[in-house]
Amino acid sequence: MKYVAFFEDLNKEDVDIAGGKGANLGELTQAGIPVPSGFVVTSETYDKFMKDTGIYGEVMGYLDSLDVNNNKELQEASKNIKNTIINAEIPEDINTLIIEAYNALCHKVGTENTFVAIRSSATAEDLPEASFAGQQDTFLNIKGAEDVLKYVQKCWASLFEARAIFYREENNFEHSKVYIAVVVQEMVDAEKAGVMFTVHPSTGEEKILIEGSWGLGEAVVSGTVTPDTYWVDKETGEILEETISEKNIMFHKDPEQGKTIKTEVPDELKKRRVLSDMELAELAAMGKKIHDHYQFPQDTEWAIEGGKVFMLQSRPVTTLNGPDALIDESEEAERNIITKGLGASPGMASGAVKIIRSIDELDKIQSGDVLVTAMTTPDMVPAMKRASGIITDEGGVTCHAAIVSRELGIPCVVGTTDASQILDENQVVTLDGNKGIVYEGKLKVSTKKEEVEAPALSQAPVLTVTEVKVNVSMVEAAQKAAATGADGVGLLRTEHMMLATGVHPKKYIKDGNEAELINILVENILKVVDVFYPRPVWYRTLDAPTDEFKTLDGGQDEPYEHNPMLGWRGIRRELDEPEILKAEFKAIKKLHEQGYTNVGIMIPLVQHPDELKEAKKIAEEVGLKPQKDIEFGIMVETPAAALIIEDFIDVGIDFVSFGTNDLTQYTLAIDRNNEHVAGLYSEGHPAVLKLIERVIKKCEAAGVKTSICGQAGSIPKIVEKLVELGISSVSANTDAVNEVRRTVARSEQKLLLKAARKLVKE
Repeated sequence: MKYVAFFEDLNKEDVDIAGGKGANLGELTQAGIPVPSGFVVTSETYDKFMKDTGIYGEVMGYLDSLDVNNNKELQEASKNIKNTIINAEIPEDINTLIIEAYNALCHKVGTENTFVAIRSSATAEDLPEASFAGQQDTFLNIKGAEDVLKYVQKCWASLFEARAIFYREENNFEHSKVYIAVVVQEMVDAEKAGVMFTVHPSTGEEKILIEGSWGLGEAVVSGTVTPDTYWVDKETGEILEETISEKNIMFHKDPEQGKTIKTEVPDELKKRRVLSDMELAELAAMGKKIHDHYQFPQDTEWAIEGGKVFMLQSRPVTTLNGPDALIDESEEAERNIITKGLGASPGMASGAVKIIRSIDELDKIQSGDVLVTAMTTPDMVPAMKRASGIITDEGGVTCHAAIVSRELGIPCVVGTTDASQILDENQVVTLDGNKGIVYEGKLKVSTKKEEVEAPALSQAPVLTVTEVKVNVSMVEAAQKAAATGADGVGLLRTEHMMLATGVHPKKYIKDGNEAELINILVENILKVVDVFYPRPVWYRTLDAPTDEFKTLDGGQDEPYEHNPMLGWRGIRRELDEPEILKAEFKAIKKLHEQGYTNVGIMIPLVQHPDELKEAKKIAEEVGLKPQKDIEFGIMVETPAAALIIEDFIDVGIDFVSFGTNDLTQYTLAIDRNNEHVAGLYSEGHPAVLKLIERVIKKCEAAGVKTSICGQAGSIPKIVEKLVELGISSVSANTDAVNEVRRTVARSEQKLLLKAARKLVKE
């Protein structure tokens, strides 16, 4: 049995004992690639720990008959398992093995108590067919044998993070057959660092993408800085294209405390090219060697210290996009349109119709079915995940079905008015989520290579001054959202986190279970703030209308409202029931204390400054100081908020975000979910734009950041206008981030050109 193995003794065949990450680091070392020294606490050590402590049966027992689509049940199982692992005492023989390996590493690198990175490495991770990236934990700048032991144990526990349990279930990996190894690796105090893809990450073209900036790689990977971008011909080594950006922020390690410090880049380096021609050539040659060695495209992380290039990680590129699916034009005459609606989520899907008239029927949705219903609700999300496509009778492009489908990447057609009446159970249909059309039968599709979307990189190659953020409705989609390279989250919706539990948030409070509600919020928000850290995440407090609460346990007393969108929701409800708002603030405070200072609070549906005052007062009561401990802002969704924005500024805010979906419907007196008047609904209406312009100007004068998170943030013409007006950021849906970034870039270039021409004339 091999309990500890140094990189020199591992290779890519050792995934079973070293996990994907550990095996790849060993393989790189064996191939002669410069890798910082380290060792792996193998999966066999984990297995020995679980069995010697007697907790294996208890842990697996929590997973028996677990329904991962029941968020409350999933979170509870994860919490119990992690506590069981962390609280178990590591047997003495395992302690000794790990301490001896750490001491040997310190001796090897010539530093007593050397700083190390401790990374989880699951045995089904970083494979071409399955990427478990982000499912388990990583801990940086760990020093000393005692802390190494502590964080190795935390890595073991992270095999049972809720997100990891869910991922394994969704990808058919048996929990009992996925083990975890732990990588313990010397930290590199990088002078410059970044990422390198050994092929074009979207099209697979044989050219290398290298991105780099000053200091530790965290600045590039997190999106805190806009890095230099270089495209290199893989065969000739020729630099095909380069973009040298202004790099204002860098990270480096405090040698005394071991903490990562964020500082401003020295003025003389901000606009200087990071990589020399020689360094680019060395990196490209190394990338080519790694690609040839694995015979598969690789996504790598690199760092340079003391003039020496190190490879920190290599994993298969699993995000290569295929061509978009389109209906075969040769079938033009064979197409039979059954019904039409609004294209709400792009893509095409075929399958058997399953009509859902109540939540009791959700179990009949099997993988590949087309879910047809009057309108989806949060209770339907587990079934929506199984469906190949969604069709609804009601709703517009900002309804629940549309928002959730876009995040899940499921084609969706809404507002057909009659789909659930005219479609038959088990009838096979094809839906076009771009055009909003439902066809009879299963249609053939063709592909058009030239229409492939631009790459969704972890760092987008299009550079803008105006930040481009992303909206997140479901925490399960956080990884996908982060992969767009967005500059942060402009809107993190709370509703699904609470409603997915099946229990009314007020019932938690009433039954004395506030702590459980807080933990649910912490676990869910953590999934987003963690993958985006240190990029900002603006959390919007609860804004569910009363009709979405009715089906929950404890929701039977919800009042009937003729139009819930105009009723008891947002901050007006939370000030009437401040216990729920307090629970949300306590969850944010808990995350803040854990070091997640990138989360901000956004108050929805304000119409009077007194509401903001009261919300800030409640935050202070739970120990959060708005605008000191945490950024605090408001949604501008009502004409009232826009018309007296200066009064809100006087009360004190750090930012505002336009909720154009509500702002438009309230300004134009149009129900945005009523398909009969959908044609009159327009975020580009002059009255709406005039309100937005007023707010941007007032906020700019007061130094308050402005953003947009409504549907208008994905409409090119409106985005161009917002950039011209000086908006600080634009937050779009996941599928629109890259296109919005390109639109923002073009708009900024137009403004620069206009200013330059004016200067020449003068």
